[in-house]
Amino acid sequence: MLTGVCRLELHLMDGASLKEKRKVIRSIIDRLKSRFNISIAEVGSQDLHRMAEIGLAIVGNETAYLDKVIDKAINFIDNDARVQIVSIDKNIF
Repeated sequence: MLTGVCRLELHLMDGASLKEKRKVIRSIIDRLKSRFNISIAEVGSQDLHRMAEIGLAIVGNETAYLDKVIDKAINFIDNDARVQIVSIDKNIF
């Protein structure tokens, strides 16, 4: 059994309040969960209104599969105009 994990630091393009930030992040998290069947949550920067950290995890039998799913999730986030990816930390164990 292998586990793929990824931590992404995001910069929100718009949003003047924490309420707006949470709405955007919740939307991204919900869409990723339903599309890729991964575990995902906001894991840091909860009190900053223009920054967010999300973590995602997936379990599987093949490194190539885990890498592919994580890359697709990253591309999905990267194509969302509401956020910009600042950093990515991806590992497969």
